[in-house]
Amino acid sequence: MSEPLILLDGVEKGYRFFRLTNLGLRLEAGQIMGLVGPNGAGKSTTLRIISTLLRADGGQVEVDGTSSTNDPVAVRQRLGVLPHASGLYPNLTARENIRYFGRLQGLEDAAIEVRIDEWNRALDMREIMDRRTKGFSHGQKLKVALARALIHEPRNVILDEPTSGLDVGATRALRDLIRGLRGQGRCVLLSSHIMQEVSALCDDIVIIARGKVVTSGTPEQILANTGASNLEEAFMQASGEATA
Repeated sequence: MSEPLILLDGVEKGYRFFRLTNLGLRLEAGQIMGLVGPNGAGKSTTLRIISTLLRADGGQVEVDGTSSTNDPVAVRQRLGVLPHASGLYPNLTARENIRYFGRLQGLEDAAIEVRIDEWNRALDMREIMDRRTKGFSHGQKLKVALARALIHEPRNVILDEPTSGLDVGATRALRDLIRGLRGQGRCVLLSSHIMQEVSALCDDIVIIARGKVVTSGTPEQILANTGASNLEEAFMQASGEATA
């Protein structure tokens, strides 16, 4: 077994009415993992802990062998994060938003411009690149946020509900891009509650409910573990067991 790029072991995080309990994840190079669960299951909390936006109460969190507790800045540099809300600066153009994040990641201006051109072509952003992002459609915002997240070419990518609100064509294009990241040897952690999305993309799936992992494995293993005939049924059975 190769060394993991993202590792969570025994992670705990408590709030007044919710607790993430003994959470473990292991992502390797060239792997897409789906983190699946109903609303309130702990998906966003998990992603925020990995991204260093939240600090776990206990357990181990590492990215490329670097502890998020000991060196959160280094961890952030090793991650490309696409949050559920785009978080774009509305009065900056698409180009300016991407350029700003490239500078935050310590890239030289010349390298930033080369990569902006690459993402401009890859995501077909010619018509929006030099427009202010205020008033952008959801799909346009997603393109900018994705280019911004990947401008520094991170090995580890976190996507929170990436296809939510996209039309069929944009969803297909994004799926191809995510598969391309896997083909480059990166690891991708994808949060979703849409099992069709997960089954189309993911090598492995972790289903959580009420802050606990209820089952995990390949899609085939998930079906075997739950005795379900499809992943949607498996999701309902697994999350139902956790809330019983």
